[in-house]
Amino acid sequence: MLRVAVVGSGPSGVYTAQSLVQQEPGVLVDVLDRLPCPYGLVRYGVAPDHEKIKSLQNNLRSVLEHERVRFLGGVQVGPGGLPASRLRELYDAVVYCVGAATDRHLGIPGEELPGSWSATEFVSWYSAHPDSGADGFVLGARSAVVIGVGNVAVDVTRMLARGTAELSRTDIPQAALTALAASGVTDIHMVGRRGPSQARFTTKELRELGGLPDTEVTVDPAELALDPNCVDLSALPAAQRRNVEALRNWAALPPSGAPRRIHLRFFLRPVELLADAGRVGAVRFERTAPDGRGGVTGTGRFEDIEAQLVLRSVGYRGVPLDGLPFDADLGTVPHRAGRVVREGRTVPGEYVAGWIKRGPTGVIGTNRPDAKETVTSLLEDAPLLVRHDASEDPLTALRAEGIEPVEWAGWEAIERAEAELGASLGRGGVVKLPDWDALLAAVRGAHT
Repeated sequence: MLRVAVVGSGPSGVYTAQSLVQQEPGVLVDVLDRLPCPYGLVRYGVAPDHEKIKSLQNNLRSVLEHERVRFLGGVQVGPGGLPASRLRELYDAVVYCVGAATDRHLGIPGEELPGSWSATEFVSWYSAHPDSGADGFVLGARSAVVIGVGNVAVDVTRMLARGTAELSRTDIPQAALTALAASGVTDIHMVGRRGPSQARFTTKELRELGGLPDTEVTVDPAELALDPNCVDLSALPAAQRRNVEALRNWAALPPSGAPRRIHLRFFLRPVELLADAGRVGAVRFERTAPDGRGGVTGTGRFEDIEAQLVLRSVGYRGVPLDGLPFDADLGTVPHRAGRVVREGRTVPGEYVAGWIKRGPTGVIGTNRPDAKETVTSLLEDAPLLVRHDASEDPLTALRAEGIEPVEWAGWEAIERAEAELGASLGRGGVVKLPDWDALLAAVRGAHT
């Protein structure tokens, strides 16, 4: 009997569990998560209005309800919780699927001014992540600057421009809905340091900006002209070509007079956040130009864009894990085909999958082959790993050590509480519980 712990219940963790039970009929899998809720970034990273992507939870759910898979939420692995060494004693193998837990900084003066946030903090707020203590993002803001041109930047830009009518039908927490409904933000500037052809957003997400009610999208034709790759679109890969075509269409439109405006800007590098009355009041950018090698170089010309709200969206980064080696340059755990590498040697029984394995790249589906590679390595090692018989249930040991995980019935109680909250607010669907207290109160209610 092979017992495996998967740490993390996002897509990489669930796909790892799925691959294990599909390939090995004798395996038992416990999927552990620090939060009492499963699904990771599908629950706490996908924007509320992206309901089709969020519906992926149904597929992940079917894995976590498999007879040989068990969800154990509310289990902290590492400092302040279950030591990684103890976890390794309880299971034949451990697969870490913990993602990239922090965001990158700009490293420029003024970045810590009030009103300057990471996009991660903003996403956590409107997604009701229980660790989110931030608030007041849009309070008093007229103009917002989003630094970055990836899909997360598009998400936060869209959420700032979304109307109350559309958002009220989603699972956005009530406090965030109320704040966004009262927002006075009329101008949102999404800014990239390189050219349109090098932007990281996908065309589907980009085009959504053009479908927002009472909102116009503006693009400066001069900034399109600065990009040499935009001269002959036939030379561009299909994805980039479609992006540039969408941008060209917006650049050709006359002003519509809509009450909200999204300004897509390029070839501008942030160099400083400027203060106004002790808060951020503007962002100073340096104009950049293509360097002929795929990058950009500064021109010494500067432009200030007014902003009472600044959201940086310049990438995620993994953090060191208790008891595991860590590559600080890459922000990942060293591995070979998913096997953790210590001092140049692989360690049977310790594995990684997802962003902590490969870095924050790819889309949700990328985690499936990534998890399969790791599981293949684990099952090759299986003859060296099995140490426990069927009667040795790690849950019994966890409870004996004072750890009371949130099992699947507890998660189902949270789901019921969120449905009841949505009904009580007249929102027509589920509304996310906003914090740890509410989530754990729902779990306790399942046991009374």
